[in-house]
Amino acid sequence: MPYPEKLLNDDEEVVEHLHPHWLTLVPSVLAFLVICALGGVGLAFLPDGGDNQTARQALLLAILAVGLVLLVWLALAPVIRWRCTHYVITTRRVLIRRGVFNHSGRDITLGRISDVAYEQTLWDRLFRSGTLHIESAGENGQETLVNIPRANDVQQTLNRLIEADTSRREYPRPTAG
Repeated sequence: MPYPEKLLNDDEEVVEHLHPHWLTLVPSVLAFLVICALGGVGLAFLPDGGDNQTARQALLLAILAVGLVLLVWLALAPVIRWRCTHYVITTRRVLIRRGVFNHSGRDITLGRISDVAYEQTLWDRLFRSGTLHIESAGENGQETLVNIPRANDVQQTLNRLIEADTSRREYPRPTAG
C-alpha cells in the first residue's frame, strides 16, 4: 500500500516505503505452528468423558480459549505491529511511523541529517537486512531503525538524497516568471 500522498508536501516524492524485514515475522510463524500443534495434541488426548460430558466440554473450551489468546498475543499482534511500522524516505525527509493503538512518528528533514550508518551481522548479510543509524541535529539526536531490508542500499540512497538536497538548497533553480 503506497504512503498517503496527503501527508507529503507539494514538491515531495516517495523514494522508498519500507516495513521492517520479513525476518521479524519468523517468530510469529513459529509460535503459530507450535500453538496449533499443541492445541491439536491437547484435543487428541482429551478424555472421552464417558458419563461426565460437562468436564470434557470444559476442557475443550479451556484448550480453545488458551490457544486463541496465545495465537492473538504471539502470532497476530506481531504481524499487526509489523504492518503498522512505516519507514518512508522522500526527496525531502525521512518519516518514521510506528504503533497500532498508540502512534508515534518522527520526521527528519534531509538537511538536518548529519550522518547515516548501517550495520549488519552475518545473519543480516545472509538475508539482506540490517540496522540503520540516522544521526540528526536536534534534541532527539540519533534514530535507530532495526531490521531494515537492504540496509546498505537504503544508506546509499539516503546519502544521495542528502547530497541532492544540499545542492538544491545551495543552488536553487531560477523560477520562471
